[in-house]
Amino acid sequence: MSEVRRGPYAKTAERRQQILDAALQVFASRGYQAGSMREVARVANIQLSTLMHHFNSKEDLLLALLERRDADSPGQRTGTGDLIADVLSQARWNQTIPELIALYTVLSADSITDGHPGRDYFTERFTTVRRGFQEEFEKLRDAGRLRSGVDPRLAAGCITALWDGIQLQWLLQPDEIDVVAYLKAFLELITHPAEGTVSYQG
Repeated sequence: MSEVRRGPYAKTAERRQQILDAALQVFASRGYQAGSMREVARVANIQLSTLMHHFNSKEDLLLALLERRDADSPGQRTGTGDLIADVLSQARWNQTIPELIALYTVLSADSITDGHPGRDYFTERFTTVRRGFQEEFEKLRDAGRLRSGVDPRLAAGCITALWDGIQLQWLLQPDEIDVVAYLKAFLELITHPAEGTVSYQG
């Protein structure tokens, strides 16, 4: 059987992934502002001109990396339709991809600086996440599972802030911080268990 030869598209896609892998290392460890295209090329073991052939600017590289981050970190839903179970499932999954979580953490902090190309991405993402949580908490309220006095909008902001903040602490102290346990404790404070449910396992 003759060897199947890869076409130029496959080679280009492979090279782009190689560059994005290197960019992940550089931006996660040094941040967007301090990381350079030259350093990305060095980590990828390619010439700077080769990198520039695939990504015209550092901004293009960052946006492609954010797109891949979203694709590589899909929602880990349980299929039960239960918000709390879904949140805990996603949190467990996130602990298996520390490099992506580190990248997200560093770049989201970087994005508050003037002119950062990821600012719109993170602003839109936080808005979407808060809105999604608010809608889910409203469903829990309507089902009688949200504790009295809990505002769905404020609860959405709180869990978004808690999740990002506790993941940052986990990246710094992975042996001491249990992200799932913190999220579980918060959700149990503001919700009633589903009928017939004793407790969610951490």
